[in-house]
Amino acid sequence: MASDTATRKREPRRLWRRLAALPSTLRQALFSRLAASILVANLFALGLLALGTLALIENRTGLIDAKVDSLTQQADIIRNVITETAVEGSPEPVLNARIAAEVLARLYVPEGTRAMIHGPEGRLAADSYLSAGRVSVELLPPPGQRDVEGFFTGLWRAMRDFVGGFFLSSEERQTRERSLGEEIALAQTTGEAVAGVRRGRYGERVVSVTLAIAPVQTIVGSVTYESYDYDALIAADRVAILPYLGFAALIIVAFGALLALRIAGPVKRLSDAARSVQLAGGRRVPLPDFSRRGDEIGDLEQAFRAMTDALYDRLDAIESFAADVAHEIKNPLTSIRSAAEVLVRARDDAARERLVGVIQKDVQRLDRLITDISNASRLDAELARDQVTPVDLVRLIRDIVRVYIDGERALPGQLELQTSLTEAFIAAREEPLGRVFTNLIDNALTFSPPEGKVRMAIQRKHANAREGFILTVEDDGPGIPSEALETIFNRFYTQRPAGAAFGTHSGLGLAIARQIISAHGGTIHAENRASPAHGARFVIELPGVS
Repeated sequence: MASDTATRKREPRRLWRRLAALPSTLRQALFSRLAASILVANLFALGLLALGTLALIENRTGLIDAKVDSLTQQADIIRNVITETAVEGSPEPVLNARIAAEVLARLYVPEGTRAMIHGPEGRLAADSYLSAGRVSVELLPPPGQRDVEGFFTGLWRAMRDFVGGFFLSSEERQTRERSLGEEIALAQTTGEAVAGVRRGRYGERVVSVTLAIAPVQTIVGSVTYESYDYDALIAADRVAILPYLGFAALIIVAFGALLALRIAGPVKRLSDAARSVQLAGGRRVPLPDFSRRGDEIGDLEQAFRAMTDALYDRLDAIESFAADVAHEIKNPLTSIRSAAEVLVRARDDAARERLVGVIQKDVQRLDRLITDISNASRLDAELARDQVTPVDLVRLIRDIVRVYIDGERALPGQLELQTSLTEAFIAAREEPLGRVFTNLIDNALTFSPPEGKVRMAIQRKHANAREGFILTVEDDGPGIPSEALETIFNRFYTQRPAGAAFGTHSGLGLAIARQIISAHGGTIHAENRASPAHGARFVIELPGVS
């Protein structure tokens, strides 16, 4: 009960801490470059969608067709009335401009539209604006000042026409560039109806229809009917769609902020943690935990954690290696210094020869130690530089055994390979892997008695649906103390058989072997044989070629 009560008390505190840290988290996430890129990309996509929507609105084909049909009907009515009342003469009819103006003045022309009657060669005979007494009012800017509003209006129309032009056919573009005079001349020349959207005097868009007046196949003039409310209707449509675009922009910004919070925030925390690791000087730095996330950010955090752990382990290994090297080198140096100090005071040749021999052995030991240390320090670079290729374990070990027999490093029958496999391919670096087997064979030959044998075996292993191989190296020696089965893989650990020359081994062979096997994704361990005789056995497991 006490534990449950304490847990319930801690939960509000955690929630309060999270709420208190929320402004800082939001500020870091939303004001990052990644968050800005996410928002800009989303808003740019919305802008393209809005631009395309507005462009389609600007070229509403259905609205234009409906207006053209309406204007054509009204222009046809006016043409019939003018033909009946204002066309005189036979057999060559002419248009009476005075009667046409009087007739047009009596006809109803709605606000926002204009009817004009033109005689031959485009001469204006009647105008509904003049008949109704309508005048056009245009405000001019004060003297010496630029028309700023007119400038922005013209700029907007230029941008509108440029974008809308991508959705127009070549015929519609020609219509937009046609003037009223050209429209009238075309209608009076062909006798056909000329309709479309063209630019007005001030750049506004005008839906216009021109019909030829042609009694008895003779064209005596034309009727033009125009509508000026097209821009107003399109503007109303634009205003109607703006709330939806604004709502879409708000949704995009909200979801973009949430996405930035889910992506940019963790990435920012990981980058800050990376800087902290860089500035920590080897000191372990706590990392943010995103293991509960089942996405790529969680995978990135796990990979980053594994990388930093490997880095820390490598730093610890380097520090430990440096300390071990200093300790191992100090021993022969101390011995050399002591022998050199005593050599000065030696009174007979026998003592001097004995001290010189000690110095020579320690120098050889030091040389061997430095060589092994140099090889061990270069091992990581070699493993990273060498390419992994398919390697046949059976062939590799047979070649190594042959070298030992032919080079008289092992007696005939003292070293043998036992396997029923003809081949065993693994993905490996052949030279470092051969060094492992050479170290194990040398170690086994050292501990085996003259009449003993060193046996190597390879067998196939199937585990977790992945092929692998097990290689063993065993000898007939005294075995390994149970407490040293793992210690022998430590650097500079040596345990030689009785009578072996002191200082001939650096204690790095098995440590290097484990390092190489681990780099190939395998394992190595030591054990003692219980039957048929005592001895040591080293077991290596390596994955096959996947």
